[in-house]
This record gives sequence, structure tokens and C-alpha cells, in this order.
Amino acid sequence: MIWDWNFAGKILPDLLKGLRVTVEATLLAYVVALVLGLVWAVLRRSGGLVVGQVVRWIVEFVRSTPLLVQLFFLFYVLPSAGVRFSAFVTGVIGLGLHYSTYTSEVYRAGIDDVPRGQWEASTALNLPRHRVWFGVVLPQAIPRVIPTLGNYLIAMFKDSPLLLAITVPEMLGAAYAVGTHYFRYLEPITIAGVLFVIVSVLASILTRRLERRYGNH
Repeated sequence: MIWDWNFAGKILPDLLKGLRVTVEATLLAYVVALVLGLVWAVLRRSGGLVVGQVVRWIVEFVRSTPLLVQLFFLFYVLPSAGVRFSAFVTGVIGLGLHYSTYTSEVYRAGIDDVPRGQWEASTALNLPRHRVWFGVVLPQAIPRVIPTLGNYLIAMFKDSPLLLAITVPEMLGAAYAVGTHYFRYLEPITIAGVLFVIVSVLASILTRRLERRYGNH
């Protein structure tokens, strides 16, 4: 099969629309992963023995289950229980929930790196728990783990094609639809791959800058 530049230019707008959906889903899921991961980490540290163990098992269960299985469960099984979301929202929730279990471990490592003296000083000053976390611990812990959290953004972007399985019109889905319609797969799949590489490289450059800025903190 010979590359057709005219055909490639014709289908590019459709692929860029798919790229926009992919980026939007990834960024929204990343926010979910960051927030929920922090919740998991804090609950494991200060939620008490029972809560800590429950959260630990939830995190281990989600991490040990393939993301694709989780997406299928959220999209095809939950509606039978009356819980129904659009494909896009389901994809955001699925990606965010799955990666929150990884970001929680990153947060936990950062929290463990906070000097013990900071905890003891907070206790000696009789600070409220929320002041200890948001005024003392997290401002020291989070900057230490920003570079690692950035790496998970790239990983989420590369896992976004799995959303095709639940009918989200992301970039790979758009490429497949174009290929099926025109019976030509060379150009759409190749362009999709190139776009993935471009975005991933740009994200990697950003991550390296974050590493240089925060790596020594």
C-alpha cells in the first residue's frame, strides 16, 4: 500500500478531534487520580487501623485488576445496578480510579520522607489534624513527588486507547473508524501513532523540567 498524502490531509481533522477527546479524558482522569490518590494516602496514614486496612485492600485490589476489566465493569455491569454514566465520564472515572492507586503510593512515599521532627513539633504545639496535614506535612511532601506524578500523566495518556473498548471516540477509535469507512488503515493508524509520540515527547520534556526544578527538594 502506497502512502496517500491527499487522503492523510483529508482525514487529519477527524484524528485531531479524536486527539482532543484523548487529551481531555487524560487530563480530567489525571485530576481524579491526583485528588483520590491523596485521599487514599491520608486515610491510610491517619484513618485508624480499620480504615487504613480497608483502604489498603481497596488500593491493592484495584492495582491488581487490569484497567480494561475495570472499564468493562463500570460501563457494562454497573448500569444493571442502576448506576449509569456516559462513555466519556466512565472512561475518566475508570482511568482516574485506576491510577489513583499508583499516585497514592507516590504520595505515601513523600509523606514518609517528611522528617519525624515535623510530626513531633506539630503534636507538641497541639495543632488540629487538618492544620498538621495542610499546613505542615503536605506542603513538604507534595513538591518532593511532583516529578513522579508527572510520569503517571504520560502513562495515562498512553493507556487512553483502552477507552475505545467502551466506545469513547478517542484518537485510536477515530483512526479505526476512518480506516473502516475508507478501507485504508495505513494513513489513519500511522498518523495516530505519530500524534501519540508528539504529545508524549512534549509531556516528557515537561516532566524533565519538573524533575530539574523539584528533584533536589
